[in-house]
Amino acid sequence: MKKKSLMKKMLPCIAAGVLVGCTSSDNSVKDDTPPVKDGADLVVYGKIFTSEDNKIVEAFAVKDGKYVYVGDKAGAEAYIEKGKTEVVDYTGKGLVMSGCGNGHSHYMLGYALKTIGTMITLQDNSEKLLKEIVPAAVKKARAEGATSIFAQGWRLQTLEPNVPTREDLDAICSDIPIYLLDEECHKALANTILLKKAGIIKEDGTAGRTELRGGEIVTDANGMPTGLLKEQAQTYVRQFLDNDNLYTLDRATANLAEIEQYMHSVGYTMYHGGWGNYFVNTNYYEACQQLDNAGKLHFVVGLPYEIESWMDMDEALARAVDAKKFASKRVLPRWIKLLYDGGVEAGTGIVDPLYPDGHQGIANWTEEEVTELTRKANAQGLTIHIHVMGNKGVNQVVNAFVNGGKDEMRNTLVHVRNVDEADYKRMAEHNIYVTSGVTWHHAMTGLADILRDRGMTPIGQEDKSYPFKSFFDNNVPVTIHSDYPALSGSPDDPFGIMEIAVTGVLWSENGTPWWPEELATREQTLEAMTINVAKQMFIEDERGSISTGKYADFLLLNQDVLTCPVNEIHSTKPVATYFEGKKVFSM
Repeated sequence: MKKKSLMKKMLPCIAAGVLVGCTSSDNSVKDDTPPVKDGADLVVYGKIFTSEDNKIVEAFAVKDGKYVYVGDKAGAEAYIEKGKTEVVDYTGKGLVMSGCGNGHSHYMLGYALKTIGTMITLQDNSEKLLKEIVPAAVKKARAEGATSIFAQGWRLQTLEPNVPTREDLDAICSDIPIYLLDEECHKALANTILLKKAGIIKEDGTAGRTELRGGEIVTDANGMPTGLLKEQAQTYVRQFLDNDNLYTLDRATANLAEIEQYMHSVGYTMYHGGWGNYFVNTNYYEACQQLDNAGKLHFVVGLPYEIESWMDMDEALARAVDAKKFASKRVLPRWIKLLYDGGVEAGTGIVDPLYPDGHQGIANWTEEEVTELTRKANAQGLTIHIHVMGNKGVNQVVNAFVNGGKDEMRNTLVHVRNVDEADYKRMAEHNIYVTSGVTWHHAMTGLADILRDRGMTPIGQEDKSYPFKSFFDNNVPVTIHSDYPALSGSPDDPFGIMEIAVTGVLWSENGTPWWPEELATREQTLEAMTINVAKQMFIEDERGSISTGKYADFLLLNQDVLTCPVNEIHSTKPVATYFEGKKVFSM
């Protein structure tokens, strides 16, 4: 999970659109209309974007939660049965479209933090962190008898040059483990008691483990850990928190209700989680399954089990396979998540050429290991979902998928900042999916010069960002994601994301388009957030488009995103969201 904060300086400003309601009285049925055998439960008229070859239709009919007719208005009228069929005439009021999907998002983590943790903002400096935020978190933890203190959101550039040390945290609290995750979720700060639990500091106070594969345990001039942990070092230490008490099944269940409410309010009816076992347990899996079996889960969720490079591969794979037992109708635990490298602007991407100072990023895995794990996972019915940013890392992962994977398993690259031209063709040939960090495809004016002056990217990549149009041009299956809560000021809602994909500009930044060659059309963007997400999740035969036989997951939007001014797309909201033919949200 990665977001470069330089590229997102402003918080999104979501403008409210003009909302138009709809009722069944908009298209009343005449008394002399003959009853139709097996009439529909619902008929909808309007401008309907089906997500099937950019097709626009006039109407559809829904029965028992599925589309039974999609076509013109006259054809739909035959499905109206007096006294039974609800009719919604949305003609001229906005676009009707399929429910949206998010190809990679950490809603579980983000919503958990609201209940079990403390949020830190990008603007909070070291002084505020130590004098206000951490003391308040400690006070809350003591009052509640908590056994761990968890927070997230700080930005390294804001804390520098006085990044808090473990001693600084110890001065506030030395008897409860403190874990402060950064905004990118790639770095963390820890106090001494937590580092001792992890063996990074010995009980006698001397240095313990100072090296960890795929990560960096930052040390001072005397070789002692400072408390700053990077990449896989922070995932390693996280396992030594009291996670079962930190994130319980009850908390997971409560969070899911909030997640569902939010998703429906912005237009999501499916999402692929970034990491299902974040708190080193399967409580989120179990909560999803329990709610679904009780008929209380009204979206589809894909859950990947994350495996770290410091783990024993076969033992971790066995745990991921075991997590498949939580599968149900709307809960899909069929992925393994890996982190291959870090981030390009953070200096930890695997890149070619090297960074200007001659260094290479942090590789969590070797190509050979990913090849072997892909082979074993695909054979067990699990798809690889891998975070990779740098172009050399992308090349190595594509090699691993080609040599070790099965094309039908839709192994997926996540984020992907740079791609070598030859790799696009191989992705297409081997049905390799990409879920794109299109929300990061914008930047403040002058960012390329900053990246160049500070040597933050390889030479020649300063004015590049996250490709999008190239995936369409090369027939690579591509979806869109937000990576919530690692947003750094970018939007999480589908239509805020859509405007960036089309314009290359975040409305609140007043910037110039970033890498305009990679901007997509409105239709391509809608495809990437509907039917393509369904394909990524292996549910395209059931969802992702308005098509006969599929579940009726659809939106009534307050405006037509295909024709409205391009700089107003972000103000689009659903007036109503339907899941399996039932209205689950209305404005």
